[in-house]
Amino acid sequence: MLAEERRERLLEMVRQRGFASLRDLSGELAVSESTIRRDLDQLEESGSARRSHGGVFYAGPSPKLSHFDLRQSSNWDKKRQIARCAAELIEDGETILLDGGSTTYELAQQLVGRPLQIVTNSLPVANLFMASESAELILLGGYVHTRTGVSLGPYANDMLRHIHVKHAVLSVASIHEDGAYNSNLLLVETERAMMAAADEVVVVADSTKFGHKSLSQLCPLSAIHSLVVDDEMSEDWRSRMIAAGVHLHVASSTPAGETAGLE
Repeated sequence: MLAEERRERLLEMVRQRGFASLRDLSGELAVSESTIRRDLDQLEESGSARRSHGGVFYAGPSPKLSHFDLRQSSNWDKKRQIARCAAELIEDGETILLDGGSTTYELAQQLVGRPLQIVTNSLPVANLFMASESAELILLGGYVHTRTGVSLGPYANDMLRHIHVKHAVLSVASIHEDGAYNSNLLLVETERAMMAAADEVVVVADSTKFGHKSLSQLCPLSAIHSLVVDDEMSEDWRSRMIAAGVHLHVASSTPAGETAGLE
């Protein structure tokens, strides 16, 4: 098989699965893992794939979820900082609930390969864990929002009433003095059901989300147990969140990270 043909097949495999391990790719293409790594280096340079521990994620265009892809590319560096910090809050073996936001998707990528029980209403997030041998996946049903691949509505909400998780990790559209907001009414209802199913609510939001409102209020600030944000968050907003009783985790742009406002 020619190298170009092999890379095309490799990319198609990753595109269909969302995530693939180096071992699986090596076995199915009948080449060494070092060859796969060299192919992935080229695919990553082209922006079609993104390397992770033990495997690779598809990073190319997805016509059916173009709105999700657009949001995913916005402030990506900040979201990746936040995801790395949020992953440290999750313990191996626990049950967590992830919504369909672009920052929670970044977190999901950090969690692939860890022994977890994942509950989600997001098809893109679920796709990451489909081939994972270490994670157990529970996918919420309901009406699927075609632009984001997220299930919403009464069926999803009813299923959530029968579920208990340790952490519910949610993305939001904006955060104002009176609470967190999202821009879809059905999404807000489902996220409230997610919050009710969790021991602790973790909101992941980059620093551009603060100081304005969106269509519908999700919850007051006091309903948020922990907030994970990038290090460009203003000192004023840091003080406000801590005063509201929120555990604030500030993700540094350096690998060491930084936390604040923890008891």
